[in-house]
Amino acid sequence: MSVIPDDVHAGGDAPRRTSADTGAARPQVPAADQTLRILRHLARRPAPIAASALARDLGIPRSTVYHLLATLEVHGFVVHLAQERRWGLGTSAFELAGGYARQEPLARLGRPLIAAVADRIGESAHLAVMSGRDVLYIVEERAARRPALITDVGVRLPAHLTATGRAMLAALPGSQVRALYPDRAAFTDRTGRGPTRPSELREVLRAVRAAGVATEDGEVTQGFRSVAAVVRDHAGWPAAAIAVTWQEERAMTDPTDAVVEAARMLQSRLGYDRA
Repeated sequence: MSVIPDDVHAGGDAPRRTSADTGAARPQVPAADQTLRILRHLARRPAPIAASALARDLGIPRSTVYHLLATLEVHGFVVHLAQERRWGLGTSAFELAGGYARQEPLARLGRPLIAAVADRIGESAHLAVMSGRDVLYIVEERAARRPALITDVGVRLPAHLTATGRAMLAALPGSQVRALYPDRAAFTDRTGRGPTRPSELREVLRAVRAAGVATEDGEVTQGFRSVAAVVRDHAGWPAAAIAVTWQEERAMTDPTDAVVEAARMLQSRLGYDRA
């Protein structure tokens, strides 16, 4: 748990918003209400934010904000970036996002799009969401007469090695990526390929942003390649990613346009087309 800074009381508490100010009914459990408001505010921000700014924006006493953030940090819902003196969402928040995705909207809306991509390209396609430092596959469409892949529904793979994971990581603020991958211990290996330290991951994600799509070549399974495009939510954060995987020796039509088109269509169907 982070130690509550000494300056919590120095500037005084921020003015408390009342139910009259917000037009909402007075919550019966104020601490729960404040905690959920903090998480929602962090989710809507494009980057981590200072605790003092949270207190100001939400009208919650600064000392209360620090205590709630400390508790949320213990449970992994927020991370404290000490050098920047800011707070961002933690891996448990991504777990909640993954749970929401598994409970239907993404899978239901994404399944016909994934099937259309597989039919159009003739290769297997899938839809994945972030779950901590992993990607979790929630839709898998196996193309006819194509080999079985490891990316089955419910399978988790390291995000930094997969095309879907890289597409989503590249859409996160750098500070959030640093929180997920602080040092070499955060990196796992499957085939001896892929980034093994933060500086190498930064280069990979820089290339993804420049290209607009993410790729992987044998980092998950030797002899197979993938290309993926991110699906962004209303705040521009990665909600999911769509990918196609094929054997590198196989001559085929470039699947990039189909993947990007499917990602944009899913983004629109989810109501995120203005992201």
